[in-house]
Amino acid sequence: MSALGSSQVAAFIAVSDAVRSRDFYENTLGLTVIREDDWAVEFDANGTSLRMQKGVSFTPQEFTVLGWHVDDIDAAMTDLRARGVVFEEYPWMPPDSNGVMTFPGGAKVAWFKDPDGNVLSLDQY
Repeated sequence: MSALGSSQVAAFIAVSDAVRSRDFYENTLGLTVIREDDWAVEFDANGTSLRMQKGVSFTPQEFTVLGWHVDDIDAAMTDLRARGVVFEEYPWMPPDSNGVMTFPGGAKVAWFKDPDGNVLSLDQY
């Protein structure tokens, strides 16, 4: 096995307002801060390091940049909605979707955005 095949992955996300985004990731999403320095805030995302890069100039992508596999998407959405998260309703989703797209094969996905417009997701397979 290669060195990368046996190493943990680290995820990165860019934000323009580190104070607002730290509050979102820490208090709304419930991630634990591991450390913070002048360049980034690092969170523990269930054993994966999520490094939030501070003060970068960027344009959020239109596609999902970070997602979570959950056991019960409805329960996770209920919890996040109670914390103020608004789920996206895309034109191609069925009108009664309640923010969840069910794909052929049964996979369910729901999308939401962080304060900088980064598209995040929940999925249940």
